[in-house]
Amino acid sequence: MHKRMISMTAILLATGLLAGCTGSAGAETAAQQETAAQEETTVQEESAAQPETTAEPETAAETGTTVFYMGQATLRITTPEQKTIYIDPFSGEESWYEPAADLILVTHAHPDHNKVDLIQNRKDDCRIIDQDEAVVDGRHMQFDLGYVKIEAVEASNQNHDIDKCVGYVLTFSDGQTLYVSGDTSTTDQMKELGTRHLDYAFFCCDGHFNMDTAEASECARLVGARHSIPYHMAPGGFNHFDR
Repeated sequence: MHKRMISMTAILLATGLLAGCTGSAGAETAAQQETAAQEETTVQEESAAQPETTAEPETAAETGTTVFYMGQATLRITTPEQKTIYIDPFSGEESWYEPAADLILVTHAHPDHNKVDLIQNRKDDCRIIDQDEAVVDGRHMQFDLGYVKIEAVEASNQNHDIDKCVGYVLTFSDGQTLYVSGDTSTTDQMKELGTRHLDYAFFCCDGHFNMDTAEASECARLVGARHSIPYHMAPGGFNHFDR
């Protein structure tokens, strides 16, 4: 499953242009209409004189942030700057880990979340942030890498210690925001996340080590992201997405 995260700039611009084309035509006088017709003729003549051009390929800035769901809790993200971020490496085919990593995020130490060695191709300055760096003396830390801001957030239940497990909120340079729950059940912080108007949110829902789909649905309501996506659907480390 490949999701593209797009900005609303083009849509809003189109809406504004359409709004500007309505409302005044009925009030034009005959003289105004004649002037408009003359201007239109001039514009058509100028346009005819211009050679046809083809659209330029999308630049990195125009492509926005993309997310590739690889299975279980594994995501690969490409930023507008063409930086590659892996979260909880475990699932997916070997070739899916070929893009060189700029950042690797790990939510906790369980084996279906922290197979960092799967990522052999890494940039020289590749950063790895795991739960030990993300939670320090009970404080959830924040990191600003320029192309992405990372905030560690609460993740816990009877199988996951709040001081040894985190979720992450990522804010990209194009303004898009993404929350990954990590392994968790409902947390106190989810209500506060609901005030942030997040764009995308991934919720675990295996119903064995973590919350089930019913509780995950309630968490999705609390967080209130524009798009809520289930992941980590199977206990025991299966790689498959189960609709």
